[in-house]
Amino acid sequence: MARAALNDMVAFSAVARERSFTRAAKKLGVSQSALSQTLKKLEEELGVQLLVRTTRSVAPTAIGERLLQKIGPHLEGIESELAAVAELRDRPAGTIRISASDLAINELLLPKLSGFLQDYPDVKIEMVIDYGLVDIVAQRFDAGVRYGEILARDMIAVRIGPDARMVAVGTPDYFARHPKPETPGDLAGHNCINMRQQGSGGLYAWELQRKDQPEIRVQVEGQLTFNGIYSCLQAAVSGLGLAFVPENIAAPYLEDGRLEIVLDDWSLPFPGFYLYYPAITQPSPAFSLFVEALRYRWD
Repeated sequence: MARAALNDMVAFSAVARERSFTRAAKKLGVSQSALSQTLKKLEEELGVQLLVRTTRSVAPTAIGERLLQKIGPHLEGIESELAAVAELRDRPAGTIRISASDLAINELLLPKLSGFLQDYPDVKIEMVIDYGLVDIVAQRFDAGVRYGEILARDMIAVRIGPDARMVAVGTPDYFARHPKPETPGDLAGHNCINMRQQGSGGLYAWELQRKDQPEIRVQVEGQLTFNGIYSCLQAAVSGLGLAFVPENIAAPYLEDGRLEIVLDDWSLPFPGFYLYYPAITQPSPAFSLFVEALRYRWD
């Protein structure tokens, strides 16, 4: 069965509606002779005559009229959708799906996106909490947010936060009952609060490092295990053990004395949060503005 190209159908529809090769050619922005050749080729491929031509006018045959009635609404729908897509170049709209940890969402994304959401009411953002380094392309995410030290190399990365630091913390009451650890090896004698990885199911190691020394990864032991960093923090605030958490979320408790840092010189800063996404030839206006709203700017 012969299959006509969409452009050929558009050409036929224009001639049949305008009842003129001259007007149809002007509307389509092509020469009259090129349009005539397109219609002649289409009729040859279909094996039927679609247009009746005279020296003064042109009109669809019965078969041509039937075809026009069938394809006309579809062509109009295509044209309408293409016009709508073109409008998106000037009016940010659509849904942006993001994979991020609850830490990144609560401490970074939500504060930064407050003004963005007000400025662009047609943009929707869906955030999915995940601690693993998911395949954002396979999972149909537009972007992910992770610490800079664990980003995939084939992704575009945009820094959206300052340097971060993980610290070991406990309450004064806990330390009244247990001596403060002086070295990573001392953690073996403490009730440490673990966090489980969502993907592999393993436990996160406490990554400790002194300046100019190699990193030490410590697998700690304790009675409590969570799969979220805020739960680890609250357990430590409750005096249930030592937790290894980002310094910024522990800051309020450190300032009022409810928590104390131990192994402070073993906690070096590292690259903070980055937004990462695959290379996009033509990113949508909404996504481009989203990236700029999150971009970290040094004071």
